[in-house]
Amino acid sequence: MVADVVKMDPKSDGITTPRKKRPKELAIITECCTGCAGSPACVPYCPVADCMYWVPDEEHPPFGRIDVDPFLCIGCKKCTSKGPDGAFLDGCPWDAIEMVPIEDVEAEIGVKMPI
Repeated sequence: MVADVVKMDPKSDGITTPRKKRPKELAIITECCTGCAGSPACVPYCPVADCMYWVPDEEHPPFGRIDVDPFLCIGCKKCTSKGPDGAFLDGCPWDAIEMVPIEDVEAEIGVKMPI
């Protein structure tokens, strides 16, 4: 469960209030994430505090990657890189973030989220 994870900097900053509605999709970081050499491009776009955070690569320090807390993600898509018609906007320059239906995330982690 994500609650047991120590969330390291850099991590997202923003609202700290709980989600008000159940999102249809959640952001998932793929294996393509490079962590942008410790200065991740996606994290500043996330509007939720502690939702996106650094996970060090224990086998290859100082490298690491970013992860998303599925219990905090509001599904806003601000961290993704695709705009209309696939145009690059902001967010991940490596296209390493996918928006996944919340039901798929719940099945993966084995928890049904009420909100």
